[in-house]
Formats: sequence, C-alpha cells, structure tokens
Amino acid sequence: MDKKLVIYNTLSRKKVIFEPIHAPFVGLYVCGPTVYGDGHLGHARPAITFDILYRYLQHLGYKVRYVRNITDVGHLEHDADEGEDKIAKKARLEQKEPMEVVQYYLNRYHKAMEALNVLPPSIEPHASGHIIEQIEFVKKILDSGYAYESEGSVYFDVEKYNKEHHYGKLSGRNIDELLETTRELDGQNEKRRSVDFALWKKAAPEHIMHWPSPWSEGFPGWHLECSTMGTKYLGEEFDIHGGGMDLIFPHHECEIAQSTAALGKESVRYWMHNNMITINGQKMGKSLGNFITLDEFFTGSHKLLTQAYSPMTIRFFILQAHYRSTVDFSNEALQASEKGLARLSEAYSRLMKLTASAESTVDTAGLRERCEEAMCDDLNTPIVISHLFDAAKAINTVADGNGTISQADLDELKAVFKLFIEDLLGLKTETEAGGSNDAYKGAVDLLLNIRKQTKANKDWATSDQIRNELAALGFNVKDTKDGFEWSL
Repeated sequence: MDKKLVIYNTLSRKKVIFEPIHAPFVGLYVCGPTVYGDGHLGHARPAITFDILYRYLQHLGYKVRYVRNITDVGHLEHDADEGEDKIAKKARLEQKEPMEVVQYYLNRYHKAMEALNVLPPSIEPHASGHIIEQIEFVKKILDSGYAYESEGSVYFDVEKYNKEHHYGKLSGRNIDELLETTRELDGQNEKRRSVDFALWKKAAPEHIMHWPSPWSEGFPGWHLECSTMGTKYLGEEFDIHGGGMDLIFPHHECEIAQSTAALGKESVRYWMHNNMITINGQKMGKSLGNFITLDEFFTGSHKLLTQAYSPMTIRFFILQAHYRSTVDFSNEALQASEKGLARLSEAYSRLMKLTASAESTVDTAGLRERCEEAMCDDLNTPIVISHLFDAAKAINTVADGNGTISQADLDELKAVFKLFIEDLLGLKTETEAGGSNDAYKGAVDLLLNIRKQTKANKDWATSDQIRNELAALGFNVKDTKDGFEWSL
C-alpha cells in the first residue's frame, strides 16, 4: 500500500502507523448494538465512524472482513452480571418471544443504518447463535486457571489474572487499588471479588433465555460474546477492534483478559474508540433518559427538536467532528450542518454542469492529495470537509462566470468530489424529499422553463409569482447566464 494510514491506538495511547497482521487482509471487529430498544443518535456515531474506516481501508486496497456483532442475550438490566436480561424483559412485558423482540428492533436498526448510508458488515453474528462456541471458550479459561465455578455460575478471577498480566491496561484503571478495597466483600455473594465478572450465569427459574452447559442451565456473560465471535471469524489474532469509548471499561478490558487467558495471547493489535454524543454535556443514552431516537430525528417528533433532520444531515453532523472528539447536540448545530451540507451539495451539482475552457483561472491543484493526507491522519473527516468547501469556492467562481477551468482540471475535480463525498464520506447529495426522483426534478425544471419563457415575453408578474411561490416551498432559484439553477 502506497499510502500509510495512521490511527490512534487506545491501548498504546498514541497514533501509530497501521500495519495489518496478514496484509492485504484486514480483520475489523466492531461492537454492534444491544438490540432491545430504538436506536438513538449515540448508536449512529460508532456505526458511521467505523463505516468510514471500512470504506477507507477498502479504498487503500485492503480486503476487509468487517464483523459487527448483535448482542441479543446476556446484557442485564442493572450491570454486566446482575439483573434481568433486557431482551427477556421486553419479551415479558410485550408478551412476545425473545427472538421476536430481537427481530423487530434489528429490522428498525437496519432501516436506520440504510437511511444513514452505513454499509452492511461482512458478517453480523448474533450472541444467541454462538452459545456452543461461548461454552467452549469458558472451558479454555477454566483450564487455564483464570476462572472458577460458583453455585452454577462461572466467574473470571481478576485478582489471579492481574498477578501475572495487567488487568486495567486499556482503561488505565488501578486494579490493585480496587482489589484492595473489595477484599472485605469475601463470602457475601457468589464472586470472590466484586471486580470478578461473569463468564456464565446460572439462570433463575423465571429467566426466559437459557441453555444447557456443564455448569448449569444458564446464559453467557455479556463480555464473552465478542471474544468468542471475534476470534471465530477473524482468527486468534486480528487487526482492529472498535466501539464507543463507553465500552473501554469494563467490556473491552474484560475481552483482553478473556482472550489472553483462553488463548495465551492478546487477540487485538489495535483498539479504536469513538467519543460520545452529549446533550447539555451529558452522555446521550437510554439509562439517562435523555436520548432521541433516530426515527425522532428523521420525523422531528421529539420535544427537544424544532424540526425534522434528514439522515444525511445527521451523517454530515457527525462527520464534521473528529471521531475522537465529543459532539454536543443542539438544534442550532444540526441546522448549521443542514445548511453546510446544502452548500456542499449545491457546489457538487454546479460542478457537474460546468463546461471546460482552454485554461484554468481558478486553483484546484492538490485537492486529492490534501484530502488523502487528512484521511490518512486518523480519519480526519472535518479537515476533508474543509478542503472540499475550499474547492466549492472555485466551483462557484466558475459557475458564476468569474473564472474558467480546463478540461483536465474539471475531470479531476469531478473525480475527487465523487470519491470523497460519495464513496468515502458516504454522503448522498440528492435531497431526501424526493430530489433523486427524475420525475420530481423534471417537474421543477419544467416549471422553471415556463418561468424562463415568461421572462422572455416580459411577463414579469408571472415570472415573479413562480419564483416567490417556489421560494415559499423551500426552493432556492438562481438565474444564471445559461438559464437557471435550483436547490431545495
């Protein structure tokens, strides 16, 4: 690969040059949704972040196997080890089969991802479909001596593991100090230490979802599924594991410990985490009750929203910030993103209509290289977008008749805009309200051609009426030397 991709490795806490274990093959594993409720804006961020990574790795020439799991068992109500299974609770309250609940919300999630133009993963394994593999993984950890059985459940022995390895290396937590403060809990529950986590839980009689195992009728712990499915589909060692930063501890920390205990080595070379989306400085999430579902964004039906926002506005809003920075939600920020996307889309549309001249009087040289450089620098999408806006100024200069562009420069500019706007940033530039429909566009063009004729006939009243009524409907009409341009 000619271009070197630099990524931030959460484990080493620094930027590193990405070097696949088995180039040109890349194994990418991303923690997918816990399917028990409507997806919210916080769910969109990791999906879009790692969609960008997936697209760019393929652009660089790598063959990517992208695995994004579905958590449909073992995610409990109160914490990772206690409480009622969230899928089972939904099923009980709604009087449905657990897999009926899973399928309903998974369909909604897929529909939202399609609207956001998130590419589907190569493999989308369900935790409930890999119970046998998870049981085998627990056996390996028990055989290595890093787990213990207690009253039908199996727990990971964090204290023993920490003596020989480093539990807390990903999150930077001082586990020795935590262990010291929890010794007094001995004998008060099934665990030896409160920091120990469940690999297998014995199911209570009322628990709906359970499977037979050597230890009890039960179900796997939440952390186990990713270690199991990641290594099943990507091998005992693979390249990148991603997810939201809220998963660093305990989920990903536990994954490192599980894989090291079972396999004698760490499975993941690079850990990547996107930052959070917040509302008034608080993480957006179901547990805090401050979340807005993606459907509510698309329809404008939430009380915190002043209008509906298209899926591409949401995607553009997320990409305007670097994936490792926090993004704070506000209507004002989304409205600014909506206007910014409209300006970029309009420039792209004008670009496709430009005609070449003998030479260029506008400077568009080096745009591809600058955008590539930004993408190679830890997927810096805000810088890519800023470069595209700079190029949009040159496009508008030519379109307004104040400059010229050569055929070679025009062809390159068109290729670069398509590559970065459509292929890599994944932005659909047609309007969501039917702008991609040929009949819709034809009808607007017909009306504006009638207006053009009324102007030629000096029927200014009719001409102004058409323009004003289109403006009232949200159309921006601009007269040009060649006729007209419009956008919604």
